[in-house]
Amino acid sequence: MRLIIQGNMKYKRVLLKLSGESLAGAKGTGIDFEKVLDTCAEIKEITKLGVEVGIVVGGGNFWRGRSNTQMDRCTSDYIGMLGTTMNALAIGDAFKQIGQDVRVQTGVEMRQIAEFYIKDRAIKHLTNGRVVVFGCGTGSPFFSTDTAAALRAAEINADALIKATNVDAIYDKDPKKYADANKIDEITYLEVLNQKLNVMDTTATSLCMDNDIPIIVFDINKSGNLKKVIEGEKIGTIVSNNKK
Repeated sequence: MRLIIQGNMKYKRVLLKLSGESLAGAKGTGIDFEKVLDTCAEIKEITKLGVEVGIVVGGGNFWRGRSNTQMDRCTSDYIGMLGTTMNALAIGDAFKQIGQDVRVQTGVEMRQIAEFYIKDRAIKHLTNGRVVVFGCGTGSPFFSTDTAAALRAAEINADALIKATNVDAIYDKDPKKYADANKIDEITYLEVLNQKLNVMDTTATSLCMDNDIPIIVFDINKSGNLKKVIEGEKIGTIVSNNKK
């Protein structure tokens, strides 16, 4: 039975992209489970309002495939998929501990530990109020978890792709390196691509553009930000086909 949306929610179904590094907390690598619990608690707050949430998680806290140039690219990417699966299982466990119904699905079949990704089954879980965590990226090498997030967002008919980061928005240059970096509130997909801004990779951005899925970039570390994004407040940066 589909949950009833409460309050004035702008987005009814979202795909949340979490980086693997965000799960590591101050440790930098591996999993800081207290950080995972805090993140899941933020997500649970919006599910209680009836918002349907799918999550694609990266694996950078375990494996950075691009830095392993001596290894076969396919093999490196498969190792990365295993890293995302470890993160997906940790997220799933955290949700269970805080009383949120959840399913973990993987793009590579691992029947002993998770469901294999099937679009219709994922949508059914969402409509029944479960959070669905997608591991293994797209299930194919040469595609990033950003692209997986855009793909899953399109497949589940998400109203928005929400990218949780450690910065509060998109800037015209790296704000950690340049004091004169300017915050961008709204921008088009084409501007992101033409200016080569480090938002998502070009495949992911193009896929969102072709399917008219807005991308919202915001700081996940500030409590309450996710709910504000769902309510349509101007938090972070929104990427779309048309700026207002």
